[in-house]
Amino acid sequence: MNYREFVGQAQHRLELDEMGPTVRVIRAVLTTLGERVDPGEATDLASPLPMEVDRYLIEAAEQGGEKFSFNEFLSRVSERADLSRSTANYYSQTVLGLVADVVPPGNIEKIRNQLPEEFEPIFVFVDEPHPQTRSQ
Repeated sequence: MNYREFVGQAQHRLELDEMGPTVRVIRAVLTTLGERVDPGEATDLASPLPMEVDRYLIEAAEQGGEKFSFNEFLSRVSERADLSRSTANYYSQTVLGLVADVVPPGNIEKIRNQLPEEFEPIFVFVDEPHPQTRSQ
């Protein structure tokens, strides 16, 4: 999947009208995830993604490796994308659902297994597809 297709899919799933806010959400979610996970696992997860998107994960992981809570995760996504916390949660779920559709299942599972149980809510669309996500 190329960059335009990835952002277009995200825009559709997030139900956003414009590309700019969609990219801001993708960046917020993937940057924050990258800050929280092991750099090697972030690179593995990022490698099948379009290079314009994979850099959010990789660059954050190179700086990151931080241990922070799920609440902090939502706070960072919320602040970066200028969203409410509940919207940040839903958008994180949606973006990770799209990522899970693009990358091999083992890659998303490695990330998932690295995170504490409290992070499970962001993987809801990995297990149960969102109604708008699997139209292909």
